[in-house]
Amino acid sequence: MRIVLVNVPHPSIGSRIPDDHLPPLGLLSIGGPLIDDGHEVSLVDGEFGPAPIPDLVAEIVGRAPDVVMFGHSGSTSGHPVIAEVARLVSETMRGVRIVYGGVFPTYHWREVLAEEPWVAAIVRGEGEETVRRLVAAFEAGGALDHVAGVAFRGADGPRATAAAPVIRDLDAYRIGWELIDHARYSYWGGLRAVVVQFSRGCPHLCTYCGQRGFWTRWRHRDPVLFAKELARLHRERGVRVINFADENPTVSKKAWRAFLEALIAEKVDLILVGSTRADDIVRDADTLHLYKQAGWQRFLLGLENTDEATLELIRKGGRPDVDREAIRLMRRHGILSMATWVIGFEEETDRDLWNGMRKLLSYDPDQIQLLYVTPHRWTPYYRLAAERRVIQTDRRRWDYKHQVLATRHMPPWRTLLWFKLTEAVLQGRPKALRRTYLHPDKGLRHAMRWYAQMGRRVWPYEILNFFFRDRLDASGPTVRAFWGEPQDAEEQSMSADRPERSVARPAA
Repeated sequence: MRIVLVNVPHPSIGSRIPDDHLPPLGLLSIGGPLIDDGHEVSLVDGEFGPAPIPDLVAEIVGRAPDVVMFGHSGSTSGHPVIAEVARLVSETMRGVRIVYGGVFPTYHWREVLAEEPWVAAIVRGEGEETVRRLVAAFEAGGALDHVAGVAFRGADGPRATAAAPVIRDLDAYRIGWELIDHARYSYWGGLRAVVVQFSRGCPHLCTYCGQRGFWTRWRHRDPVLFAKELARLHRERGVRVINFADENPTVSKKAWRAFLEALIAEKVDLILVGSTRADDIVRDADTLHLYKQAGWQRFLLGLENTDEATLELIRKGGRPDVDREAIRLMRRHGILSMATWVIGFEEETDRDLWNGMRKLLSYDPDQIQLLYVTPHRWTPYYRLAAERRVIQTDRRRWDYKHQVLATRHMPPWRTLLWFKLTEAVLQGRPKALRRTYLHPDKGLRHAMRWYAQMGRRVWPYEILNFFFRDRLDASGPTVRAFWGEPQDAEEQSMSADRPERSVARPAA
């Protein structure tokens, strides 16, 4: 069959501001198995430009596909764009099969199928094996009832089949790297780059995050085979930067050390960036020199907050002393630390945010990334936020970089003020400026200058958008009324072999 994979232009600030673009790993991951099954597969990436919707639709239609598959890493905020493009493609090409996968449709499959008649099937959870069986069912002209891991429109309305088995061997399906022109994708200031996954899932219990539930369990690739693949990407495709999509690749110290040693043995000049937990960094204090030898230049640490009561509320499981020690150890080994900090919890006051900023300064991270509280139905945190007031009803803005919820003690403009003030103080303090422009390590100096340059563009962009483009609704609906009932009972999206988490209801 002729299959077109579509990466729609995403409205988020992170996609619009940088001059760099990263390849859509999720689509490439299903592309490889489909190519190996003998299908004619191509990718249309609307992020470049970004492509105007009519042009994107014309390019998809021009390839005369039998099946069009949509997915996006910015799943919730990307959904309205995917819905629009899919509708236009369907109206132009009668009979084309539209398939939709990703986190948002995995959980919102009932609503998508009920409201979007052009969607033929939804791939729920991991897609590599499911899309192969789905396309085979399309070719045979049979029903989809026996294709595990999909949802479709039956005679009595939307229905979902049994969960697809969790993929235990992540090396059994190859990534379709041949679907992209590597020269078009870059990161870290114009360096050729790709996105990869060493592992899937996360074993930790943070209530706001969907990684644990979507991927069901934490698994990792073969450390040596993975290192060889990265080395091939460098030697054959000229890739310099490897951006890890893993939430927590360092869970297994044994497997992670095996990967680092295998990559060091390949003797390739790579820059590695990604995310992990502070407690894993502290745990690996004796092997951080291997991180550096392998090419690690920056880790994003999800600190989320500096208030212990808030950390307990979201079950982060972190400790301020561990966070500080992780940042200190990384600096000692020449690895940059980027700390994430979340604003917008319901009971926050000016005093809370002032004290939080002071504590964050004491952590002394190299870089800071601020985010807004953004609940999703499939996470346990959603139940705690279900009665909060929604002030942003444009679902394209639910990307962690826009205020979407009202807070009890502050108007939105003051929350924005604290958000931007914290960024300015952390990134503009003398110590940070000295590292950015005078760091003795040329590579780290380049990385920090690139991030600072991007920040200088994002900072005023967000302020101008807030006051002149974003439309906030002071009398908006509750979160529950806006999105629907909590889905934390379905958090384990594709598995019934582990009990669901129970989440305490907030007191009246």
